Amino acid sequence: MNKVKITVLKTMLNDDLAKEYGVEGLSACPYHKVGQTYFGSYAKPEGFCDEAWKAIYQYVFALAHGAGKTTFYFNDWIKQKGVAICSCNDGLRPVIFKLEATDIKDGAN
Repeated sequence: MNKVKITVLKTMLNDDLAKEYGVEGLSACPYHKVGQTYFGSYAKPEGFCDEAWKAIYQYVFALAHGAGKTTFYFNDWIKQKGVAICSCNDGLRPVIFKLEATDIKDGAN
C-alpha cells in the first residue's frame, strides 16, 4: 500500500445557502486552508477534518491500493491517472481536495 497525497485546492462558502441556513457569521471551513497537504492511506491524517475524511476515504483507499494505474470509473471523470478531485460533504462550506497516488510506501502494512 502506498501513501496518497491530499492537497486542499479550494475552500468555498455558498453564500445564498449560508444566509438561509447557516448560523450568523458562518465563514469558509476553519480547518483547511488552500495549499495544505496531507498524506494518507488507510488512516485519517493527523489534523484532518473527520467529516471530510469520511467523504474522501474511499478514493484515498482505492488510490493507495493501486487504482492510480488507471483512471476512475469509465474514463468519464478525471483525465489523469492516479488523480481524484473530491469534496467534503458540507453543503454550506465545502472544501475541494486533490488526491494523488504516490510511490511512497506506507510503513503501516
